[in-house]
Amino acid sequence: MAAAMARGWRGEFERMLFSDSGSGRAAALAEELGGEPASNAEIGARADLVVLAVKPARLEPAAAELGEARLVVSLLGATPLERVASAFPAAEVHRVMPNVGVEVRRGVLCLAGPDSPRLRAKLALLGRVVELPDAEFDAATAVMGCAPAYLALAVEALGDAGAAAGLDRELSRELVVATTAGTAALLRERHPADLRRAVASPGGSTEAGLEALERAGARRAFEAAVEASLERMRG
Repeated sequence: MAAAMARGWRGEFERMLFSDSGSGRAAALAEELGGEPASNAEIGARADLVVLAVKPARLEPAAAELGEARLVVSLLGATPLERVASAFPAAEVHRVMPNVGVEVRRGVLCLAGPDSPRLRAKLALLGRVVELPDAEFDAATAVMGCAPAYLALAVEALGDAGAAAGLDRELSRELVVATTAGTAALLRERHPADLRRAVASPGGSTEAGLEALERAGARRAFEAAVEASLERMRG
């Protein structure tokens, strides 16, 4: 997710520094975006803004390496803001949960922490910023953080069904992707139930499809996905 944010921020900072645990991804991303690979200590000393994206178990060791960090944005899943703040007692600490749409500046970013217009303006370049209490981050993550994968699965299934019905596979996928984009725009103006009713005329083909989805348990399947994500985060 940090890489997606960095791609969305391309050209917005004088310099971006990248570090990893030895995987080589930081150097590759630095080359892609015109940044610079660096150690955690160098990032802590040089960066105005540190985006922290490590495994929760690595929080304290990473904080020690980033010792001089002044402004920290934590992307750590299922890790309360209080724990991150205690690991960086001399820094201003925020918690952010973005989704993958930030890569194309169409993301959603949940934000918790002290008021910071400067940080909020930087995050707003990547999409919609929603301020949330820290305690609600797990639920928000299960909905907006995981949802791109669930929606991608639905698009994939619809595209495959169109191909099975005789359409060119790439054309079928593009039809579904374009329809998804238009539907998202409509859903900003209309309640989902209203839009569903507008498309599904009584006795028509859409109604037949919706009935098939209900019989197959589609609604419950999406609910189960959110519940499973929450269970994993809280486990």
